[in-house]
Amino acid sequence: MRSSWAIGDVDLYLEPGPVRGRRSGLERALRAAIVDGRLAPGTRLPSSRALAVDLAMARNTIAEAYAQLVAEGYLIARRGAGTLVAERPADPVPVPVYARPSAPRFDLRPGRPDLSAFPRARWAAAQRRALAAAGPDAFWPSVDPRGRIELRERLADYLGRVRGVRTRPDRIVVCAGYAQGLFLLGHTLAARGARRIAMEVPGMPFLRDIVARTGVEVGTVAVDRHGARIDTAGDADAIVLTPANQSPMGVPLHPDRRAAALRWAAETGGVVIEDDYDGEFRYDRHPVGALQGLGAEHVVYAGTASKMLSPGLRLGWLVVPPYLLDDLLAVRDRPELAVGTLDQLTLAEFIAAGDLDRHVRRARLAYRDRRDRLVAELARRVPAVRVCGIAAGLQVRLELPEDGPGEEETRALLARRGVGVHRMGWYHLPPYAEHPPGLVVGYAAPTAAAFAGTLEALVAALAELFGPKAAP
Repeated sequence: MRSSWAIGDVDLYLEPGPVRGRRSGLERALRAAIVDGRLAPGTRLPSSRALAVDLAMARNTIAEAYAQLVAEGYLIARRGAGTLVAERPADPVPVPVYARPSAPRFDLRPGRPDLSAFPRARWAAAQRRALAAAGPDAFWPSVDPRGRIELRERLADYLGRVRGVRTRPDRIVVCAGYAQGLFLLGHTLAARGARRIAMEVPGMPFLRDIVARTGVEVGTVAVDRHGARIDTAGDADAIVLTPANQSPMGVPLHPDRRAAALRWAAETGGVVIEDDYDGEFRYDRHPVGALQGLGAEHVVYAGTASKMLSPGLRLGWLVVPPYLLDDLLAVRDRPELAVGTLDQLTLAEFIAAGDLDRHVRRARLAYRDRRDRLVAELARRVPAVRVCGIAAGLQVRLELPEDGPGEEETRALLARRGVGVHRMGWYHLPPYAEHPPGLVVGYAAPTAAAFAGTLEALVAALAELFGPKAAP
């Protein structure tokens, strides 16, 4: 007996039951499909004639089953539209325990670009061009574990021109964002015998977790106002650095420390992993070129489209020294780690047309204006709060007065007002847990229309705690 059918533009699956009592069996199957949501409200059912032919049932039997469910309110019969599933009251759906919390009303969490400014029209045009030029292989995962050659060629040109990276397309590996790239590097280095990878403190906790999951020990590199202190790396086999703009301190790696990092790699055989997460966004200083450009044989350069375009694209890239490339590709060449080929081809077209340059320039001007407004309002209304790390990136660091409320109390007040920020303690861990109280405030995430209100909510709350009227 056939229990599935494909008729016209309708595909359904039901279990009508045994031959005897098939009308009641069909009714039960349809009720169950509607109640459990497999047949959504508004779904058009096959005509009684078509369904009768497919199920080898009498047309009257089908019509009677439909009529019964119409009478019960499960279906609606409309002249000219056929038989449709009726609207039903929605059952309350419990929130799953893994659901992410909703974004704060005033979102000033760091590291988030203004997603409303995503260049939709130009991206769609690039996608149309990519699809028009694509062969059948574009609809299959990339055969080359490094990713599509079209994107790697564009990236080699772009990174050399904009970030001073020295590379060729065959040394670039496309990955699903920086997080996956770091995961791949951790596994690659572990397979080569690495035992410890040192990471900046303060730094991003979730990145430390990613490295820990690769089976190596996570060491630490202390950070001060000149960036990472290479002399604190201990016996690490690799160091992860943010030379262009350390997060959350907001400082570039001092030239002496850049030289020290390359010297450390040459003397120990260690690997420097350069996280260039927002190197395109600088405002008051000359661009800080990639460290990789000074030591391509010792540095793995990691970049991402997350800050320039959107983290939802899940596109990143690694520029890998030749001696590491084969080992990394052996780890990378797994189907579950593949990156969407169409997005790669679209980004290649987007770069080739100059759209990425145009978008970054527009975003840079918009973010600089927001930063200037933030700095000016805090200086005018809350001068006791010192603003640091303003020369680049998408965020600033606020140093709170030592004799006032601490960072946790301040963050809690902001949270009650609907303002989302990070506290400096979130980035720390022992033995560097002692740190001046502070907050990390992003200024890129709000839409252009929402920024003024978001800024006011932040400054008003800080003024309540630290403004002139708050002083004893």
